[in-house]
Amino acid sequence: MPKMKTNRAAAKRIKSNGSGKMKRWHPFKSHILTKKTRKRKRDLRKGAYIETCDIPQMKKLLPYL
Repeated sequence: MPKMKTNRAAAKRIKSNGSGKMKRWHPFKSHILTKKTRKRKRDLRKGAYIETCDIPQMKKLLPYL
């Protein structure tokens, strides 16, 4: 059976920690920042964990993570 391919777009955006949780970063932080509030931009800086219901789909995209 051939090797499974990793989805490269997902691999660049998602990292895994030791306990198996997957961490992501928030989108919408690169441009058009003038209309966003300070609080919103500050919250976008922080990372977030992927919801547990989405983990099976991420494991298909990232089989070797």
